[in-house]
Amino acid sequence: MNTFSTALFHNFLGHSGNNFKFTIIAFLILNPILLLMLGSFITGWIIIAEFIFCLAMALKCYPLQSGGLLALEVILLQLTSPDALYEEVKGNFDVILLLMFMVAGIFFMQQLLLLIFTKVLINLRNKALLCIVFCSLSAVMSAFLDALTVTAVLISVCLGFYSVYHRVASGKDFNDIYHNHSSDEELKDENKRCLEQFRYFLQNLLMHGVIGTALGGVCTMVGEPQNLVVAHEAGWSFFEFFRRMSVVTMPVLLTGLTLCFALEKFKWFSYGVQLPDTVFKVLQHYDKTHNQNITIEQKAKYVIQGIAIIFLIAALALQWAEVGLIGLSVIVLLTAFNGTIEEHHIGEAFKEALPFTALLVVFFTIVSMIHEQALFEPLISYVLNLPAESQPAFLFTINGILSMISDNVFVASVYISEVKAAYSAGDMTKEQFEHLAVAVNTGTNIPSVATPNGQAAFLFLLTSAVAPLIRLSYLKMVWMALPYTIVLSLVALLSIKYFV
Repeated sequence: MNTFSTALFHNFLGHSGNNFKFTIIAFLILNPILLLMLGSFITGWIIIAEFIFCLAMALKCYPLQSGGLLALEVILLQLTSPDALYEEVKGNFDVILLLMFMVAGIFFMQQLLLLIFTKVLINLRNKALLCIVFCSLSAVMSAFLDALTVTAVLISVCLGFYSVYHRVASGKDFNDIYHNHSSDEELKDENKRCLEQFRYFLQNLLMHGVIGTALGGVCTMVGEPQNLVVAHEAGWSFFEFFRRMSVVTMPVLLTGLTLCFALEKFKWFSYGVQLPDTVFKVLQHYDKTHNQNITIEQKAKYVIQGIAIIFLIAALALQWAEVGLIGLSVIVLLTAFNGTIEEHHIGEAFKEALPFTALLVVFFTIVSMIHEQALFEPLISYVLNLPAESQPAFLFTINGILSMISDNVFVASVYISEVKAAYSAGDMTKEQFEHLAVAVNTGTNIPSVATPNGQAAFLFLLTSAVAPLIRLSYLKMVWMALPYTIVLSLVALLSIKYFV
């Protein structure tokens, strides 16, 4: 029996480490006791902290399993209900559609994306300028597209870079490309050193890129899902929304791009890692070889992928349909015109997004618990009881803190609803309501870059296939986002205080 128990424990959460396994078991045992002793409100906040811990250990164990056990316990303890969870999932069905189909659509574009970004990388050797280009492109794209879509593009590109180098570096022609003709042992050490530096280089690019999605996403009503909620409640059009937010978003955008340059120039917070010469030569060789050996069929595929990218940008910018449905149409077009007609080849595209989709539903369980147990309600009441001139700054701060630990779409929805209710009841003027709407939107978009919890794009990056390859952990993301969090939040707060 003892041997059987040992086997059960060994199988529990796979090879995630005994300390982590014991911690999860302790959480599951402790929570019912805390519920009886401390009540649902305090227990709810403790479970949020436990779930954040599961996310932080994403490289040790994918959060679907550990976080999912907590989510099941939340329902069993009746801190939320299956019906409430279903309503939460239904309310975010557009995000689920996006993950299911848009990310898969990007998969079928990765050949052209890798070609374009490889040429950018080998022709733009200034690292600081390269990072500003990545950040700026991400910001512009996220202002009109969805941040998850842009993040999927960044992940696909970096996976392409990594796979090209790894494939060549593990082959017999690596020494010839490097022109070093070292011994096997020396070559192995050089490869290991270059690979480690290349991982840090890709970390830099990805973090600047996903920060860019936040910088651009806050600017327009189509940039983030919560922007649409705020715009709807305030009755703002596309250009009205942009104008209202611009007093905060434009200073934040300029500050973000300046900070991007400074972090690379002074090598703060793990930034400033240069592309190793060996890796550059490998990518350069790949580009040269590809250009020499490209066939008519491959050129035709690039043309189809280019047309699909133009269609995708136009469809998303003009909002022809829900984002997920546009992604599905991209899958149909690319597979049909590029000859991908076998089911198992199409299925490869869905491997990246579906585990994260499942994790997002688990996350919605925690969000549903927050809603059911009214964990944010005391903070809402506190802000609305402050003097009118102090409310925007406090609302921005409270929204920012809560968005760091919870879903920013949920936080924005809750707060704008409460503010709209107070306005409808005659407790504030229209001008004050509009000021608070700006505070809600910027508060949930800007400080939420602090952790992967706040923005789905950041969580998607943390749990993507590229994160373990380049050693990008939860704590590393928090560390690298810290300067952006502090500086951008302060600039936004000062803009709200003096210009809103």
